[in-house]
Amino acid sequence: MAILLGKRGVPVRLIERRPDLRKHSLPAGRSINLALADRGIHALKQAGVFEAVEPLLTAMPGRCLHDVNGGTQFFRYGQREHEVIYSISRPGLNQLLLNHAEQLPAVEIQFSTACNHVDLKQRQLTLQNSETSQTSVEGYSTLIAADGSASVVRQAISDGRQSHTSIDFLPHGYKELSLPATPSGQHQLEPHALHIWPRGGFMLIALPNVDGSFTVTLFLPYENTENPAECFNGLHDQNVIQAFFKKHFPDALSLMPDLAEEFLTHPTGRMSTVRCSRWTDGQSALLIGDAAHAIVPFHGQGMNCAFEDCVELDALMQQYTPASAFTRFEKLRKPNANAIADMALENYLEMRDSVRHPRFLLQKELSFKLEQAHPQRFIPRYSMVMFHHEIPYVMAYQRGKIQTEILDDLTADIHHLDQVNMSRATAMINSKLDPVR
Repeated sequence: MAILLGKRGVPVRLIERRPDLRKHSLPAGRSINLALADRGIHALKQAGVFEAVEPLLTAMPGRCLHDVNGGTQFFRYGQREHEVIYSISRPGLNQLLLNHAEQLPAVEIQFSTACNHVDLKQRQLTLQNSETSQTSVEGYSTLIAADGSASVVRQAISDGRQSHTSIDFLPHGYKELSLPATPSGQHQLEPHALHIWPRGGFMLIALPNVDGSFTVTLFLPYENTENPAECFNGLHDQNVIQAFFKKHFPDALSLMPDLAEEFLTHPTGRMSTVRCSRWTDGQSALLIGDAAHAIVPFHGQGMNCAFEDCVELDALMQQYTPASAFTRFEKLRKPNANAIADMALENYLEMRDSVRHPRFLLQKELSFKLEQAHPQRFIPRYSMVMFHHEIPYVMAYQRGKIQTEILDDLTADIHHLDQVNMSRATAMINSKLDPVR
C-alpha cells in the first residue's frame, strides 16, 4: 500500500511493529511460505515490483498427493500453461517490498513501533518503541490500518459504535517444520508441486523453496478425545512425535532429520476467520487485509486478497476524498472478503479429505472437460479464484455453487468420465450460467 501511494507522491509514514527483518532474523516457525496467484501477481505488477519478485518464485502447476504407503499422484490446478501458482518465501517477499518502499522519497518507515491505542475523535495514535520503551502520542490525518487479525484500530472502530466483530478460531492449529535440501542443494521431492499428505481429519503440506528445501506445515486438531496421540496436545515428546509421523507420513519422516527437535521448539500457530461489520470510522481511518478480514490459509488467498485490497483502495483514493474512498472500499470489498473466507474454510475439507475420494477426482476431470467445451460459461471455482483476478471472489463463490450442483447431478450415478451425458451437461450450463463478462 505504501508503494502504491508513494509512487504517486502521496506522503506515507509506515509504522511497523516488528524490527527491520532485513537486520533481524524471524523467529523459528513463523515463516510459512506464501502461495502467489493471479490476483497477487496483478497487484505486484500494478505496484511495479513483479519483475523483481519473479526470481524468488517456484512454480507449482499442481498438487502432489501422498498416500500413507508412499505412493504419489499429481493433479494440475488448471489446464492452461499460465494456470500456475507460485511458492514464495514470506521473509524474502517482505524484504523486497521494504526495499522498494524505502527507495520512494514519499515513504518513511519506522520499525519496532507498536500502536497501543487509537483516539479516532482526536486522530491520535499512542505508539511505543520496543527498543527504547518510549511512548509517544502522535497525530494523523489519514490512517490505513494493516495491523493484523488482532487489530488495535479495529477495536477502536468497534468501541462505542453499532459495530460487531466475530473471530472464529479453528479447532485445528499448525506447526511449521522443514525438509532440507540434499547436500548438493537439490530438492528431495518434486519441486514443482504443492505436496499434500491428506489424512481425513488432518494433513501435512510442503511448499518448495529456491534453496532446495521445503517448508512443511502440519495442520492438526488441538484435541482428539478418540485418539489423544493424534492431536497437538498429545504430541509432547520425541518418541510420540516420531511414532505419529511414522504411522501417517512415513515417506516425509525419512527426509526430515530434525523433525522432533523442530516440533518441540517451534510454536503451534492458531488460525481464525475475522469478520467485522465496520471497516472504517467514516472519516479518516480504514482497515485493510487481515485487520478487516483475516481468513484461514487453505485457499492460498490471504496475501493475494490483501494485495487486491491495496490496488482497489489506491484506485478509489485517486478518485475520491479519503472518507468517501474508505466508505466505498468497505462496500465494494466486504462481500468479496466474506466469499473468500467461506471458500477458504471449505477448501480445508477438500485438501485434507475430499481429494482422496474417486468422486472428487471424477468431478475435477469433468470440470476441465466442461471448461474446454464452454470456456465462457463454465470455469472451475478454483480456477476463478486463483487464475482470474478479473472475476470477483463473490462471483466465483456464487457461480461455484451452481457449478457444484451441475457436477453433482451429472455424476450422481456414474463412475467414469465417458458415462457423462454431455448433451444434458450443455443444456444445464446454458440455462444456469450466463457467460462471464
